[in-house]
Amino acid sequence: MTTLRHLTSTLLLATGLLCLAACGDGGKSHVTLKLTDAPGDTFEKAVVTISKVYLKGSVDGDKDGKGDVVLLSEPVTTDLLTLANDTADLVKDAEVPPGTYKELRFVITGGYIQVKQDGGSRIFATSANYEGLPDGAQVDGDLQMPSASSSGLKVKFDKDADVTITSDDDQKVILVDFDVAQSFGKEAGGSGKWVMRPVIKGADLQFSGNVEVSLEAGSVSLPMGPTQLGSFSAVLINADGSRETLSFSASTATRYVADFKYLLPGTYQVDLVGPAGVSFSTDITRPATATVSSGAESDVHFVLTSFTVE
Repeated sequence: MTTLRHLTSTLLLATGLLCLAACGDGGKSHVTLKLTDAPGDTFEKAVVTISKVYLKGSVDGDKDGKGDVVLLSEPVTTDLLTLANDTADLVKDAEVPPGTYKELRFVITGGYIQVKQDGGSRIFATSANYEGLPDGAQVDGDLQMPSASSSGLKVKFDKDADVTITSDDDQKVILVDFDVAQSFGKEAGGSGKWVMRPVIKGADLQFSGNVEVSLEAGSVSLPMGPTQLGSFSAVLINADGSRETLSFSASTATRYVADFKYLLPGTYQVDLVGPAGVSFSTDITRPATATVSSGAESDVHFVLTSFTVE
């Protein structure tokens, strides 16, 4: 079996919101699929062409007791890294018959990643002729996607729970996390190829939460005043070691915040990164621990206790 040497610099890509909303049209429900993602410091681009998205499960009234419901059949090409802490519609108002669905599948027919490597930027693509490549791009190596273009990438729902859709269903939203740090790696043996073996998790959005990180100067005098807090960044680390970095922005004149959204329940570590050439300390030990509960916000508040320009 081919093994992967995973990245030490990581990226969490939450790749989807599946909205199941009742429409009252012939007993069917409407489905909207959204993509979302969070940035990392190794990947510069992660472009994929999604040619098909479908639900697998049992459709009520189907004589065989099985059914695939296609949500997307027209190819969509997107750079996942442009969706940091945000969402974009991939599928909107697709009709879904009542039934019980076990998983989502994404059929990906091409893609490329642009990574920082060997002191420069290199592109690895599924094909040198991949249509999603920018004009004049030089492909430095191969990106392999085993089974992604055939049976599709499987997205299991949280704890292998099925999703049941009824004709009078209230709105239901599924959050899908795509952890690129565990999904992309170099092929062993020094071939120079990269391989995608996706690690994707799904959970009902009502059970997702967020972590709001706040930073204040307290009694510390900053050379540029409170606005210098904007030069700090917050770092969120999940249980698998994936890291997401987010810049602080002003909430008030003296308080700056970074809000990490669309997080699956669990325990996270929160740290700070200061501006270059500066050492600092805070009132609580770093990294701090944040526990995300279903549908709730977790707050981590840092106050500077020292700030020294080295």
